Amino acid sequence: MAGLAESGSNPDVDLLYDINGLAKDAPGWFDGIMKFVGEWGILLAMVLLVLGCWWTVRRRGGEDAASSVAALMWAPLAAGIAVLVNVPIRGFVERPRPFREHEELEVLIGGKTDYSFVSDHAALTMAMAVGLFIANRKFGLLGLGLALVEGFLRVYMGVHYPTDVIGGFALGTAVVLLLSPLVMALLTPVTRAAERSARAGWVIRARGTSSDEPDEGDEHVISGTRPEAEADAEERDLAA
Repeated sequence: MAGLAESGSNPDVDLLYDINGLAKDAPGWFDGIMKFVGEWGILLAMVLLVLGCWWTVRRRGGEDAASSVAALMWAPLAAGIAVLVNVPIRGFVERPRPFREHEELEVLIGGKTDYSFVSDHAALTMAMAVGLFIANRKFGLLGLGLALVEGFLRVYMGVHYPTDVIGGFALGTAVVLLLSPLVMALLTPVTRAAERSARAGWVIRARGTSSDEPDEGDEHVISGTRPEAEADAEERDLAA
């Protein structure tokens, strides 16, 4: 993989220079904003997006509230797993950062001494975005948009090649989709149990939502004496 970075004639390096060249032409204050957004801002926005989706899901209620909250729990867990999986990948590929191989790059963040492939930030944001999409499509689309911006900014800042970002997107997506059936099978019963709990039920749904009403089975249990009372009244009417 490191060989891809050796020649400036390949599309990966050409695109690196094209995108990073935008940072050279931008004023310093703008680059400072992009530096913060690319390093921390998008990650913070993803966390807020997950919290916003959780708040919307619990306010809406419905039969799928427990499974949606389980998917939201899986989103940050998948992001963490993606980063852990990336540790041996980086060690195996050993691709240097682009500023170590190419001159005249506008590097907005110094001190990056680890390897370049794949991008942790790209894997993190894409894993959370895909997890969000499983829980709620509208929030998931917003998350996917943020992940794409994050990938662009990693190249803009001169700390990753475009293929590093693409690899991060692929890794984050693969972790979420491949492990989702198993994880959801484990998490959904937990969230359903919490939903039935008097103390933890608020985590799954807000009070007064539609699913706070007893379902057909609960109504049968709670009002089980009603059919007998109606039968007795009917017998008295017949006797009269």
